[in-house]
Amino acid sequence: MLVLSRKKDERLIIDGNIVVTIVKVGGGTVRLGIEAPAEVSVRREELAPLTDNADGNHILIRRAG
Repeated sequence: MLVLSRKKDERLIIDGNIVVTIVKVGGGTVRLGIEAPAEVSVRREELAPLTDNADGNHILIRRAG
């Protein structure tokens, strides 16, 4: 696992085509903005189990702890 420190409005670029922006930090939470191609599935772990799609593309977001 890669652990990074970021501030509000800073971004991470993953694989050249996925951009994660830190939108808001406070109150014990972090709000993220995620820009990804339509063929990349982005889902929250607690709402949908991770499953492989036809392309094998998926992102799993896990809560620390």
